[in-house]
Amino acid sequence: MTAVSPAPFAPAAWLKQTGRAWRRPAMLAAALTVADVLPAIGFAAGLALGIDQFGRSPIAAAPWLALAAASLIARGLLSQAGVAVGARLGRAVKRDVRDRLLTDLFGRGRRSGDRLTAVVEGVEALDGYYARFTPLRLAAGLSPLLIIAAAAVASPVSAAILLFTLLPFVLGMILAGTAAAGESRRQFQALERLSGLFVDRVRALPAVLAFGATDRVTAEITTASNELEHRTARVMRIAFASSAVLEFFSALSVALIAVYCGFNLLRLLPFPVPETLNLGRAFFVLALAPEVYQPLRRLAAAYHDRQAAEAAVPALITPDETKPVRLTLGDTAPSIRFLAVSIAYDGAAPVIDGLDLDVRPGQIVALVGASGAGKSSLLHLLLGLSPLTAGAVEIGGVRLGDGVDLSGQIAWASQAPVVVPGSLARNVALADPTACPGRVKAAAQTAGLTGDLERPIDERGGGLSGGERRRLGLARAMLKRAPILLLDEPTANLDPASEQAMLETIREAARGRTTLIATHSAAVAALADRVVRL
Repeated sequence: MTAVSPAPFAPAAWLKQTGRAWRRPAMLAAALTVADVLPAIGFAAGLALGIDQFGRSPIAAAPWLALAAASLIARGLLSQAGVAVGARLGRAVKRDVRDRLLTDLFGRGRRSGDRLTAVVEGVEALDGYYARFTPLRLAAGLSPLLIIAAAAVASPVSAAILLFTLLPFVLGMILAGTAAAGESRRQFQALERLSGLFVDRVRALPAVLAFGATDRVTAEITTASNELEHRTARVMRIAFASSAVLEFFSALSVALIAVYCGFNLLRLLPFPVPETLNLGRAFFVLALAPEVYQPLRRLAAAYHDRQAAEAAVPALITPDETKPVRLTLGDTAPSIRFLAVSIAYDGAAPVIDGLDLDVRPGQIVALVGASGAGKSSLLHLLLGLSPLTAGAVEIGGVRLGDGVDLSGQIAWASQAPVVVPGSLARNVALADPTACPGRVKAAAQTAGLTGDLERPIDERGGGLSGGERRRLGLARAMLKRAPILLLDEPTANLDPASEQAMLETIREAARGRTTLIATHSAAVAALADRVVRL
């Protein structure tokens, strides 16, 4: 048996990986944003020299004022080009992610309110990250340093002041971003809960009306709406507070430069400095001072785009992207060992405590016991649906760890098999989409599903009786080529005649596999090689 280790998952890593296919437009957008520094310096130089020359002669000042005007025009064109490239980048990434989500949603039948929210709100949250935040991130790192270097040509002292005051500005951004990150995640989770709740209640509207539960449902939606409103308000408060802090540091820095340049021009500085400014140099530095913080202020304004995108990432990941550990068992039935296994949910008392159980290869083990004894939880543990609180599980001699995926190696028949809209044959084929129609038909017939396999079935299972739903789960288990078989109450709520007819199907499904069956039925337990009471 071999195992493939998973790649570590992080929202930032997923965003970087997703945008890798559009690296060139991303770099172009970032380059256009950084190039904004050149016309900013040109405008400051043209304005400063124009004012300095204007007292001597308006004609001498005209070329410099023309340079300032041309710099403004160039800056506008560069800004427009950067926005356009960023917008195209955002649309391209959103289209790709939305296509993957729609394939997962409709092509594989994973329909839920949360997935619908991800397709709409989650994908839109990516737009600001790729269109605005990604280009601004590079500009915020380079542009202030380039502008300070230009200012140092005219006034090294002013450049030192700008560099010194840049530190608290950056620190304020980091603190604000850290505070906003958690609130953004909680806001998106609240939005997901509200959307999922609303979709589920609309689907169940006939039942809600039939049982007179409209007041209760209204109260649930009101509570979820109030939670979303509360989370959104907290995000906005943090955004406004952080904006005020950054504006304060920016204004303070510009004020320090203005005071220094003014006192230097008047020769009233109370301490010696290694430079003497004239009007042109002082005006040049004053014009550049606000530009030092402009890229950082724009990044701060777009920082919530990053937080929103990272908060949406968990909902945007499809199962194929999580890349869990995959165990390859082969065709031979493996042994299964439970070593002092305990299962507890959310800090409650363990439903299973210190279980030791050895299941030999190919053995059929029936798990019996009262309701709540942990039979289903033990099966769910192998499927990764129950938490392993203590102990260990070994499959074929290999100990399972966190993130292990056994789904491809387990045939599973639950008490209520999932049904998707489509034909009966399509529902059987969910266990193995690569199976040919002949194998699907054979599995259905062996499981006792008679009649037209192409008859339509809705997502609620309309068109199937309770017994046929049980047989549907067994048909899937028989179709799937897996060395482990798990059955959860395969004959529950069936009459004695139907149960007897089901026993041969269970025996056929378990042939050549290591099988665990959770059951209350003495007849099903009689099929087992071993009965374990929990």
